[in-house]
Amino acid sequence: MSNLKRYRFCDLYTMSSGISSTKEQAGHGSPFLSFSVTFNNYFVPDELTDLMATSDKEKEIYSIKSGDIFLTRTSEVVDELAMSCVAIKDYAGASYSGFLKRLRPTQTGIAYSKFMAFYLRSPMFRKTMTNNAVMTLRASLNEAIFSYLYLLLPDFDDQITAGDLLYLLNEKIELNNRISAELEAMAKILYDYWFVQFDFPDANGKPYKTSGGKMVYNPTLKREIPEGWEVNELSEVTSAIRRGVSPKYTEEGGISVLNQKCVREHRISFEDARRHQAEIRTDDDRLLKIFDVVVNSTGVGTLGRVAFVKRLLEEKTTVDSHVSIVRADREKISPQYLAWTMIRYQPIIEAAANGSTGQVELSKSFLENINVVIPAEKITFGFENLANPIVHEMATREEENERLIDLRDWLLPMLMNGQVTVI
Repeated sequence: MSNLKRYRFCDLYTMSSGISSTKEQAGHGSPFLSFSVTFNNYFVPDELTDLMATSDKEKEIYSIKSGDIFLTRTSEVVDELAMSCVAIKDYAGASYSGFLKRLRPTQTGIAYSKFMAFYLRSPMFRKTMTNNAVMTLRASLNEAIFSYLYLLLPDFDDQITAGDLLYLLNEKIELNNRISAELEAMAKILYDYWFVQFDFPDANGKPYKTSGGKMVYNPTLKREIPEGWEVNELSEVTSAIRRGVSPKYTEEGGISVLNQKCVREHRISFEDARRHQAEIRTDDDRLLKIFDVVVNSTGVGTLGRVAFVKRLLEEKTTVDSHVSIVRADREKISPQYLAWTMIRYQPIIEAAANGSTGQVELSKSFLENINVVIPAEKITFGFENLANPIVHEMATREEENERLIDLRDWLLPMLMNGQVTVI
């Protein structure tokens, strides 16, 4: 596959901007491809769950067809600009966000869509893109950049062979993600049953509230909670609520730093972690621990996203300044209980964005003032015993995915330079 040919990007695709929608259009209507879905996926998902009310004319102009490539067109940081997502089927009646650019192929038999999904997210192309981005107050992608970018592509048949292999690896990664999502759903049902409905097992093994367990009105929450339980602000039960480091990135050495891209839907992905060249003391409270909660505190599309640490790629791992760390005070609250509580609060946290002049930010004071129910210690201990195997299995799936991602990312350049062939 080392026989590479050079093509001007703009000779193979036409670029179009997405729909400039209003708040009134959102949440109903036809399928809609959002910034966050594009940002987090190599391929457009089989089903688009976001909705946008669009006219027939808009559906025609902003259509999504097989072979289309979508790029994020704006971000607070260059590294998150022009993240690609590829459609491998037509989406009837669908449209796409104005925060995206659509690249529609103008020729056949030159660029294979499944191969392009991996090529455009490869380190070599990402570096080309970030080196050519426009950075003012925000990084932005415009058609001028597109006009002078070049692609180095193998023969089309070789792209099919490589693209299909990489796609299979990606499918296994997605399968693991779906299994983890089901496991998470199980844990959330258990959490809701115990700590929202208050039907944890009583002394006789029966559902507490349903069986007549004593409930006491709490004026802070304006509702009843089990007798003996307390309510505290998050700042009262945590040992740290703070932003991460302002990293000076390096290619090797240093420590691992997670960024906004790493905080996915309730999980942490290490594939986009980068290296910070400065050393951090081992007692620095920015170094992550198991069951620490991380919250995206700035950004478009990912603001307010919550995840908690189930495993660490290495001991010295932290987050960058766009992400907040919330760490439980183990003497006051169970770290795992707090982690699942913060997951449940994600919709509230996402809605708490504030700011102006295009800046979107989650304030530290909002996090500090979140009210948290503090159950009896023996109840959280019982919950942990049931949730631990679920968390362990989720961590195992995530670890397997890290190995598959490393293999996938290693294979692409090896296939392209002919060092590896697919038989």
